[in-house]
Amino acid sequence: MTAVPTLAVDDLSVEFRTRSGVVKVLEHVGFHVDRGEKVALVGESGSGKSVTAFAVMGILDAAGRVTSGRAMFGGSDLLALSEHDLAEQRGRELSMIFQNPRTALNPIRRVGRQIADVLVRHGGATRNDAPRAAIEMLKKVRIPDPERRAEAYPFELSGGMCQRVAIARATVVRPRLLICDEAVSALDVSVQAQIVNLLHDLSRRHGMALLFISHNLA
Repeated sequence: MTAVPTLAVDDLSVEFRTRSGVVKVLEHVGFHVDRGEKVALVGESGSGKSVTAFAVMGILDAAGRVTSGRAMFGGSDLLALSEHDLAEQRGRELSMIFQNPRTALNPIRRVGRQIADVLVRHGGATRNDAPRAAIEMLKKVRIPDPERRAEAYPFELSGGMCQRVAIARATVVRPRLLICDEAVSALDVSVQAQIVNLLHDLSRRHGMALLFISHNLA
């Protein structure tokens, strides 16, 4: 019996309304990601990689519209779910890391609390237990002195540290699929290698499928 993919995208097409008319951004895109598999979606800037991820996550810009296709995830078509049901999937079963962690993190909330919020909402943790679990997650993503860093705001951390916090927040409840949208392109080359190795390790340890989006073939 063939195993069911974690994510199966089929015939996905997306168009955007602009002042100059309708622009077809994606046409009949299809791919699948198996359990624990790491799949790279590589292409030049503007080729529609991020739009593919945004469509799957249900966070397309208001001008964008899915015109065809399915995105099967755990027996449900993500493209057909209500916003409420999709919001329940996001963060618990399906997470995403964005290119710029500083814009993805709340600038006026301590980073430990941001991880704890996810644990309370999607992980069943209590408000009392979540902060300690958040610190443990910061340890797993190799942030030094995690107790002190948990009390920091994003602007007090380096770009690499912020990306590790974003990874911790996205993976703290062990989602089945993690989408990384240019997650290392804004970082120094040496930090890029560290983050890629960290993602590989988390995927291996938790059986987490990984969709890695990049314009850099290397």
